[in-house]
Amino acid sequence: MPKYRILCLDGGGLRGLVTAVVLQRLNAAAGLAGWLDKVDLIAGTSTGGILALAIAKGLPPEAIRTLYETKGKKIFDDSWLDNLVDLGQVMGAEYDNRNLEKELKKVLGVGTTLGDLPRRVLIPTFDLDNEADDAAARSWKPKVFHNLPTPDSDAAVPAYKAALYTSAAPTYFPSVDGFVDGGVYANNPSMCALAQAQDSRLPQCPRLADIVLLSLGTGTSLVHVKGKELDWGFAQWAKPLIGLMMDGVMGIADFQCRQLLGARYHRLAPTFPAGTTVPLDDVKRLPYLAQFAEDLHLAATTTWIQQNWL
Repeated sequence: MPKYRILCLDGGGLRGLVTAVVLQRLNAAAGLAGWLDKVDLIAGTSTGGILALAIAKGLPPEAIRTLYETKGKKIFDDSWLDNLVDLGQVMGAEYDNRNLEKELKKVLGVGTTLGDLPRRVLIPTFDLDNEADDAAARSWKPKVFHNLPTPDSDAAVPAYKAALYTSAAPTYFPSVDGFVDGGVYANNPSMCALAQAQDSRLPQCPRLADIVLLSLGTGTSLVHVKGKELDWGFAQWAKPLIGLMMDGVMGIADFQCRQLLGARYHRLAPTFPAGTTVPLDDVKRLPYLAQFAEDLHLAATTTWIQQNWL
């Protein structure tokens, strides 16, 4: 059976610039010509979902990098008026998503559906209300948008809408059509992609032994919580909880994929230097993020792609 190649892109807000630069560098690396053209499924959560959809649309990594560097400040525009309206984030999301929606429509096209994309994509989101007719079945639930040829395909969904859904990070952006950021359960979408690729309803379902998976992180900060017995309530847990949750789900997906795929799985998850924390909305750190990605050692990733992907 032929190889089935999956590329997975983590969430991380503006840290998605790290992923864009890494993809740009890998594209230019000797011996890797055309590696990205061979991908069978691109999965992305949050900012990784935007990257995945842009790549699936045909945008080169350098164009996506430019989008982060030139539009990041506009997307994460925290005006004094917005702060006044939402009482400094106490009663509303920190950012309006109108600028993000505008840019996504430009990049992905207003009329472009997931089914129109020339590549297969998978985009995790979370549905806050399934609106079931049966009141006993009404609940929130994970929702994975994809354009694979199965009965539950979301081919008719506009691509820019899927991008908005997956990037609606709680407290940062408002929900969209009842959906929020898939990072609440799959900030690293690797296991979602692996499971979807094993759907027996696929016309040509790959064997697990034929799947190779490359997972790219957006940069991890070394953080910890001091204390062995924390008698905390809502106020104390509110600030660290989102980061704790997203780092946790990234780590477990990494463990699961390593166990299932072995050497056919590779993850590049760079770590920022000790004492360096880069919030997902830190516009001032964009130059740092670009340089950080330029300085990363990619030899192990390059070798893995040559040996397992090509």
